[in-house]
Amino acid sequence: MGYEKRIVTNEINGDSYIYVKHPSGLDILIWKKEGFTTTEALFGTKYGSVNNRFKTVDDDEYIEVPEGIAHFLEHKLFENEDTDVFELYAQTGAMGNAYTSFAETVYLFNCSENYDKSLRILLSFVQKPYFTDESVAKEQGIIGQEIKMGLDNPERKSFFNLLNCLYVNHPIKIDIAGTVESIAKITPELLYKCYNTFYNLHNMCLAIAGNLDVDEVLKICDEELIPVADYKLDASVVEEPEEIACDEMCEEFPVGMPIFNIGYKCKAYSGYELLKNEYIASIMMQLVVGNTSKLYNDLTDEGLINSNFGFEVFWGSDSMFCLIISGESKDPKTVRRRIEEEIERLKRDGLDKDEFEIIRKSRYGSLVKSFDSVDTCAEYLLNAQFVGVDVFDMQKALQEVTFDEVQNGLYKFFDKSKSAISIIVPSRKQKGECDA
Repeated sequence: MGYEKRIVTNEINGDSYIYVKHPSGLDILIWKKEGFTTTEALFGTKYGSVNNRFKTVDDDEYIEVPEGIAHFLEHKLFENEDTDVFELYAQTGAMGNAYTSFAETVYLFNCSENYDKSLRILLSFVQKPYFTDESVAKEQGIIGQEIKMGLDNPERKSFFNLLNCLYVNHPIKIDIAGTVESIAKITPELLYKCYNTFYNLHNMCLAIAGNLDVDEVLKICDEELIPVADYKLDASVVEEPEEIACDEMCEEFPVGMPIFNIGYKCKAYSGYELLKNEYIASIMMQLVVGNTSKLYNDLTDEGLINSNFGFEVFWGSDSMFCLIISGESKDPKTVRRRIEEEIERLKRDGLDKDEFEIIRKSRYGSLVKSFDSVDTCAEYLLNAQFVGVDVFDMQKALQEVTFDEVQNGLYKFFDKSKSAISIIVPSRKQKGECDA
């Protein structure tokens, strides 16, 4: 069988993996790790919670489906008509799992032997959907309980409240599991529609790394993959304005201390530009609010933050990008004000160049070391493919980050007019009132 095949090589240390465009339409990434004893495989689709609106060549208009259906579909796919997937994995000694994120759904296994048999299981069950009215109704009850449990999590609630402050239309602000009301609208027909649209091999990727034989992997793919037509999927999300929805949201919860999430809405990026700007933004945030920064130590000494304080560069899909600072504080609004003041000071006085070099080199060392993990390598393969870059672009992008780019990031990423705060306060006031 003819393949479109190329070897992707790391110009820095000579490491390499193989990219194959399979005749079925599937992108396959194979990284043989000499000397390792385990193998990890991920079979993923570019289908996450934000993809509630789509069309294909067969559709005249965009179709809108209930929130949470991607996560619901992930759960249901493990229930085939005549098999229990986890029992099959148990027979090969593999550990199977799956997850749904904002932008993708992934099925995976890890094993130390019989990777060939486990790979056949993975490719087989993901391509065999089976939905009935009875099984859907049963799952609605199970996931409904999961959703209700999530509603009792104050940290999760604060996070999604922040996204609702920052984003006006973008579905990133919707919980991945949806709501009890939205999943009640899911039917077998809708599940099959979403499955046939997004679980199209042209929209999927197989990434496998570890102790394996490349020819054997391709042979299994030849035998197990079921070719399908390319439906020319268009799953673009709705247009999102630059402005935020609101700059503050407050909610009561039975917590001992207020919980906060502070966010800055930024321009969205894709491909290599996304990779580069994630590094720039994360290094910048480490310099501004990281645990070695002046602000972090001042706020800690004053008792305004504790060890739960942290930050992240968040891009749940390539159509959104924001910075988030979170933690616990007796006075979240003062923490927000102090962060804003420190950003303005650093715009005037500049960041510490020596500290920048230490952070960049430390991150680079951690990245190189992570290539010694089979699990991490398989994840890198899948994520890079879905972003539209090669795995080794990660090293290249990090090497290219300059001090001036990070310094300029203070202006590019920290726009006060596009910032918001979400606060969870102890249950003692009417909902919506907040003087924390």
